[in-house]
Amino acid sequence: MSALPNISYPAIPYGRAYFKGLRLEGCLYVDKTNFIRQLENERYVFLIRPRRFGKTCWLSTLESYYDRREADDFEAVFAGTAIGANPTANRSRYVVLRFDFSLINDALKTLEREFEEYCAMQLQDALENNPDLFSAMALERIMSPSSINGRLNALFLHARRHRVPLYVLIDEYDNFANTILAHEGPDAYHALTHGGGFYRNFFATLKGGTENGSVERLFITGVSPVTMDDVTSGFNIGANLSLLPEYNEMLGFTENEVRGMLETYSNSGSFDQDAETALGTMREWYNGYRFSEAADAIVYNTVMVLHYVKHSIPNKPGPRQLIDVNVRIDYGKLRHLLTGDQVAPPQVAGAHGGRAVLNGNFDLLREAIEEGETDCDIVESFPLADLVLRENFLSLLHYFGLLSIRAVVAGVPRLGIPNQTVRQLMYGFMRGAYRDVGAFSPDLVTLDRLVRRMALEGAWRPVVEHLSAAIAEQTAIRDYMQGEQGEKVVQTFLAAYLSAPGYFALHTEGELAKGYADIVLEPLSMRYPGMTRGFVIEVKYLGRAPSTKAKASVLAEEAQGQLRRYLSNGLLTRRYPQAEFTGVALVFRGWELVHSAAVEAMPTSHHE
Repeated sequence: MSALPNISYPAIPYGRAYFKGLRLEGCLYVDKTNFIRQLENERYVFLIRPRRFGKTCWLSTLESYYDRREADDFEAVFAGTAIGANPTANRSRYVVLRFDFSLINDALKTLEREFEEYCAMQLQDALENNPDLFSAMALERIMSPSSINGRLNALFLHARRHRVPLYVLIDEYDNFANTILAHEGPDAYHALTHGGGFYRNFFATLKGGTENGSVERLFITGVSPVTMDDVTSGFNIGANLSLLPEYNEMLGFTENEVRGMLETYSNSGSFDQDAETALGTMREWYNGYRFSEAADAIVYNTVMVLHYVKHSIPNKPGPRQLIDVNVRIDYGKLRHLLTGDQVAPPQVAGAHGGRAVLNGNFDLLREAIEEGETDCDIVESFPLADLVLRENFLSLLHYFGLLSIRAVVAGVPRLGIPNQTVRQLMYGFMRGAYRDVGAFSPDLVTLDRLVRRMALEGAWRPVVEHLSAAIAEQTAIRDYMQGEQGEKVVQTFLAAYLSAPGYFALHTEGELAKGYADIVLEPLSMRYPGMTRGFVIEVKYLGRAPSTKAKASVLAEEAQGQLRRYLSNGLLTRRYPQAEFTGVALVFRGWELVHSAAVEAMPTSHHE
C-alpha cells in the first residue's frame, strides 16, 4: 500500500469535550457561541438534551467564557467565534464552580461519601484558584463544615458579603440518580431524591443560593426532567429552556453545519466521498431531532455525525458500523428506565401461567414503535410516580431522543422515531424486554447466520422458519402476538428480530405504488460490500377463531398482489438503486405462520 499524501486537515474532536483544548489545538469546531449572548437573558437555566448531544462541551464552553481564571487565554480561545468578535460585559467575570455528576462512582453503598468527596474537591479547587478573592482564612472557614451543603452555605455567605460573583455549572445532574433507579429500584431512588436524602438536600442548598442572590448564574444539564422534579418537589429552580424554539439548535448540528463540515474536509483533500450521498446516509441515520414544536430546524446528533466523519478521513469509505458503539452502550442504559420495574403484579402474571409479563411502560414503548407516530403534548416536568401516565412516558421518550417532533397537528405535537439509529435501538429495547421476562429468547447466533445468507443469497425462508420454530417452542411470546392490533404487533415483532444482526436498514410503512409496504429491508452495502439483496415484506393477520382458517388463502393472494405492484414500481429501484428486491408475503393466524411465499420483481416499468 502506497503512503498517504501529506494532507492537512482539522482533527475530529470525537470523544473530546474540553472546549479550550479543542480551540487551541485547531480541531474541527462548529461555532455555537452566538447562543451565549442570548442565554444571558436568563439567570438560572435547566436544559435537557439526549445523550451524546454535546452537553458537556457546551458547559466547557461556558466555563472558558465566564471563568475569571481563563481571562488571559480569552483571545486565543475565542478568536474567530461569534462571541469572540462581540463579547458581553460578563466575559471572564465569575468564579465558576463546575460539577460533572457522571464522574461520581454510583455504587449505592458508597454513593453519599463519593458525592461529598467529589463536590468538596471541586469546591476547594475553585477557591484555591482565586486566592485574591478567598484568603487562606476564608478558605479554611468555608471548608470547615463536614458536609458539602454546609460548605456551600459558607461560600454563599462569603460571596454575599464580599460581592463575589458565582456561576454554578452542573453537567449530567441526573446521571447517578438514573443508574440507581435502573439497578437498585424505585425505593433506593426515592430515598435519594425525597425527604432527607443527601441529593435532595444538595439542590435545596443550591436553590437557597439562587434565592438570596449568592449564586448569580446557574446552568444545569441532564437527559430527563424527572429527577429535577423529584428533588425540588416540582421544577422550580430555574428556567427550563428544553422546549423553547430559540434554543432548538444550540446543541446538535443543522444540515447546513454538517454540509459545511464535509466541504471543509473535501476542500482539504481529505474527504473523497460524494458529499450528497454521505449526507443522505447521515440524514437517515443521525438526523430528525426537533425539540420545540415552534422550531423550524431539524438537527443531527453531534457524536453520531463525528463518528461518521472520523471514519471517513483521510479519504476512507465511512464507518462499517453506522451506529457508534458508545451510543449503543449509552442508550442501552436507558432501557432499564423504560422497561425495568414494569413486571405485572402476581395476580396478572397468574393469568399467564404464573409467568412474569411486561405491562405499563413497555406497552407504550411498543405502541410508539408499532404506530411510528403518535400525537401527544410534551409535558415539561413530572415526578417518577407519574411516569405511568401516557403523556409523561411519551414525553420521556422525547427527552431521551427516542421520539421527536415531526409536525404539529391541530396544536398537538406529532411524535415519531427520528432516524434509523434510534429505530434499531428501540427494537433492541423490545428484544431485551422479552428476554428479561423469559418471553422470547431465540438463538441469535443462528439468526445472524441465517439473516446473513438472506442478505447475500436471498434465502429468506430459513429465517422465517427459524423464528416460527422459536415461537412454537417458547409459548410465552404468543401473549404478545395477538389482539386487536395483531397485524401491527406481528410486523413489529418481525422487524425487531430481522434488524438484530444489522445487515439491513429497516424501513416500515414505506410508501410505494400508492400503498404502504409493511417492511422494506434495504441492504447495507456501505457496511457489507457485495450484499445487494433487498426485501419487501407484506404481513397479513388473522385471529385464532376457527372461522378464520378459510380466509388465509384470500389474504395471501391480496398480499402477493400488493407486492407485485410495489416491485413493478420505479420508485423502489430509484430509492434503492443498489438493491435487487424480492417480495415476501406472510400470513399469520395469531402467532402461527400459515402461509409464506415469494414474489419476484418484474422488469421495471417506466411509469408509476
